[in-house]
Amino acid sequence: MFSRKTHLAVAVAAACSFNQALAEQEQIELDAQTVVGSSTVAEVDSYKSTPSSAATKLDLTPRQTPQSISTLSGAQLRDFKLTSVNDALKAVPGVQVQEVETDRTYYTARGFDITNFQYDGISVPFVYGNVEGDLDTAMYERVEVIRGANGLISGTGNPSATVNFVRKRPTVVPQARVDLTAGSWDKRRIDTDVSGALNDAGTVRGRVVYANENKNSYLDRYSREKNVFHGVLEFDLDDRTVFTLGHTLQTSDANSPMWGALPLNYTDGSKTDYSRSTSTSSDWAYWDVKENRTFAELAHTFDNGWQAKTVLTRVEKKGDGSLFYMYGTPDRNTGLGLFSYPSEYKDENKQLIVDVQASGPFSLAGRQHEAALGASWSRSELSDISYYDSTTGTALPPLEQWHGNIGRPLNDLPTNGSDFTDRMKSMYGAARWSLTDNLSLITGTRVVDVKSNGTNYGVAKTSKDSGKVVPYAGVVYDITDQYSVYASYTEIFDPQTKTNAAGSRLEPVEGVNYEVGIKGELFDDKVNVALAVFRTEQDNFAQQAGTIGGRAYYRAVEGLTSEGYEIEISGQPIQGLELNAGYTFVDITNADGSHGVTYSPKHMVKTAATYRVPAMDKLKVGAAVRWQDDTHNGIAEQDAYAVVDLMASYDIDPNWSVSANLNNLTDEKYLSSLYWTQAYYGAPRNASVSVSWKY
Repeated sequence: MFSRKTHLAVAVAAACSFNQALAEQEQIELDAQTVVGSSTVAEVDSYKSTPSSAATKLDLTPRQTPQSISTLSGAQLRDFKLTSVNDALKAVPGVQVQEVETDRTYYTARGFDITNFQYDGISVPFVYGNVEGDLDTAMYERVEVIRGANGLISGTGNPSATVNFVRKRPTVVPQARVDLTAGSWDKRRIDTDVSGALNDAGTVRGRVVYANENKNSYLDRYSREKNVFHGVLEFDLDDRTVFTLGHTLQTSDANSPMWGALPLNYTDGSKTDYSRSTSTSSDWAYWDVKENRTFAELAHTFDNGWQAKTVLTRVEKKGDGSLFYMYGTPDRNTGLGLFSYPSEYKDENKQLIVDVQASGPFSLAGRQHEAALGASWSRSELSDISYYDSTTGTALPPLEQWHGNIGRPLNDLPTNGSDFTDRMKSMYGAARWSLTDNLSLITGTRVVDVKSNGTNYGVAKTSKDSGKVVPYAGVVYDITDQYSVYASYTEIFDPQTKTNAAGSRLEPVEGVNYEVGIKGELFDDKVNVALAVFRTEQDNFAQQAGTIGGRAYYRAVEGLTSEGYEIEISGQPIQGLELNAGYTFVDITNADGSHGVTYSPKHMVKTAATYRVPAMDKLKVGAAVRWQDDTHNGIAEQDAYAVVDLMASYDIDPNWSVSANLNNLTDEKYLSSLYWTQAYYGAPRNASVSVSWKY
């Protein structure tokens, strides 16, 4: 943990050291657009989606990729101060952020859980299918989201989406940036980012990112502090070989977090309506999450254009919480009917991932094609323990009179917990066949072995799926130089992390996913447009059936069908205007034709735009809107709502700028999620101002 008093000193020292480094680097003369790793020297305003290998392991433009793909650019992250992964993914078309608690989040797309996270294209295990704490975005250049089943490169074919976080990498040309932000509820944040060559030849490069955020909340008693450190070193071993070593440390320390959330209905079935500041947490509760993520990467480019890469990743995540859960259904007249459930919880998850891949061109039948081959192995070891308390079941006052003052847990009953290991091995191969100048076919398959063993809250947990084959096929046809049509097919095989009432994991989800669409590159390749139509069929889908204490349990649903369409545009349609917008329609039905996933909206709109005023090109103004139609979960309903955010920034000179952000302009009151049978309210209107220095 970094001392709060040293944050400004860290920034000043970094800036001074950087200025000295500039003088030492003057002899390095490079073009201003030099690219090292994934980083460009100059910051750009573009919101346009960029080429990505996250969908097929082949580096393809969005138009060449036979799936829906969105990019949240660094410019959009900066403009709208999307400093958390939750805020970032709220801005991505088709994605829902299910904030079931203040410090536990699920993500969904096309109505289904997102359980595939990647870092620079390398998949990582998702142990419980959710994220604990508040993940930061300070260390990422951009965020890519591939919607639809993605079993070719992720190991499983989950039909929702895959989120790929592209890390900041070192640059040869020196650059630096410092941002200071202050906002509502005593928010204080500092971001620093320094990068450049570490020797005269530029063959050794480094980048360091540090961020700290400390803030209170609109929720009673709640506050949180985050610290982020991200460091990367690159070494040119020769003209064609690069070794990269990186480490990221993040801590998220929450005081009085909510474990569970507000009851949504009274005993008579009518809907509750609390103040937005209402919290079920106690005044002594806390939830601290710490994650260390280390990677080593060796990449080599061969004379024939092929590239090979080996990546070793180690993740260690620890959680420590003393939490308070409130259960029951209150009486409308008295507010009574709620009861206590205090507990302490500790967990540790260690992951080791090895990924080997190679890709490049080859010739066959007089035409040039591309191929990608690879293998991956991962081991995830999880241990956790829950402490139980004899005071559980103590009657509580009405929430309107609750101030969080209750005794700490006694931990005087037997404990319970989990201790299990998940292993996954997979091999894949993919090829992009250039059948004609206008027609390309992408084929591939992945063979997956999954094995789990151990115990989960007293239940023996052993499962094994060997030699499971996940095929993939996609075709792209260029109608003109600007437009292409595509179709893709993949099977679904997704081992689940969700458990039933007895604590046993559900069987893997299995099914198929189809997608067809049209994509375009317009306005001299400054704008990407896309229309996609999709259909998914799957069995063993997990649907929440209730809660036991603070743990949700699920049942398997058979014959679930999801179909819909998406429209998206990103880029610069006119000079000075940057746009990223999308509309999504999803209809999910059970085998009997009834609506299947009612907590997921059928209609969603996400749009963000900024504009540089022609008469004042130093001034940028912008707005972002996210809208969804009504949802329900069998207990409560959420009417359709829209959240509007505004931003403005002004470049004082080439180095200094100021900006202001206003979130939830209309002060809309809405529930953060209906994913569970409890929920809390989203943040009311709030604002922040920032001062930035960059070189």
